Amino acid sequence: MTRLDPMSRVSSGRPTFLLRNGSLSLRFDVRSILVCIPLILAALTVAVISLATGDYDVTVQQVLQAFTGDAPGLAQTIVMEWRLPRVLSALVFGAALGMSGGIFQSMTRNPLGSPDIIGFNTGAYTGALIVMLTLGGGYFGIAAGALVGGILTALAVYLLAYRRGSQGFRLIIVGIGISAMLAALNHWLILQAELEAALAAAVWGAGSLNGITWEQAAPAAVVVVVVGVATLAVARRMQLLEMGDDAARALGVPAEPTRLLLLILGVALTAAVTAVAGPIAFVALAAPQLARRLTRSAGITLLPSAAMGAFLLVASDLAAQRLFAPIQLPVGVVTVCIGGIYLVWLLAREARKS
Repeated sequence: MTRLDPMSRVSSGRPTFLLRNGSLSLRFDVRSILVCIPLILAALTVAVISLATGDYDVTVQQVLQAFTGDAPGLAQTIVMEWRLPRVLSALVFGAALGMSGGIFQSMTRNPLGSPDIIGFNTGAYTGALIVMLTLGGGYFGIAAGALVGGILTALAVYLLAYRRGSQGFRLIIVGIGISAMLAALNHWLILQAELEAALAAAVWGAGSLNGITWEQAAPAAVVVVVVGVATLAVARRMQLLEMGDDAARALGVPAEPTRLLLLILGVALTAAVTAVAGPIAFVALAAPQLARRLTRSAGITLLPSAAMGAFLLVASDLAAQRLFAPIQLPVGVVTVCIGGIYLVWLLAREARKS
């Protein structure tokens, strides 16, 4: 039976509460929850606006009625069949990217340690490209290719960076090198493909939510939810690893097996998104750090990172749809523009600190 323990304070003095269910327990920071609530409300507000606007405008009342099946026939179809898969994908995929970025930034103890920079996105893209261009696979084939490509890239980076343990900075440097090599391979694969397939792969490679249907969105959402719950179950171990391997081992956390498990979970979250929408850049980089500044936490917290990621991606997708309407941009174009500004600011800030 699930039980909520009274509020307690951890060693940092921050108020927390504990959720217990048998042997499983999850600790929540109160400030993190207070940050998550407005972020989730903001993301849902943007989602409703996105559902209501387009070539055929729908009122907010009709959007809400569509969820109960009471909207007029055309409005019901537009909201539930045409627009909701895209909006739901933006929310779920943004949360997945935010959580994945949180995992890798925590592992590397570096704000640049995200799947965009380390190359796991590029590896997932390589796996999906090979399936698309050489095997002609459908959705599940592309999803499997993205997952295998991401995991193989992660293992290659991990093994090449391993030297009596995997150190964060070495992981980033090796990841950047692997990413550059895979990016060159991806360009070569596209250049060697037939024109129609190459154009489709290039558009998909920009990161796009255009044309997503329930057949694509539903399986990916299920995968993200399952992997996300598993990630939250080991979130406490992740936070202990930030204290250092020796301290983690002293507290009963096996450092390298836990790090490898987190690596697989983070890649699975990234690959689930890449399989459907292509490699969407910079959300995983920016979301954890923005959430960390709002929560004022010492380390990365996954729930605020997920909430921030959901807000960033759904807002970016709305901008991609409406900025140059009726032309719809790939959402990756918008996130690259926003993320590029953020990356310049982050590099300048780190340079001043050093």
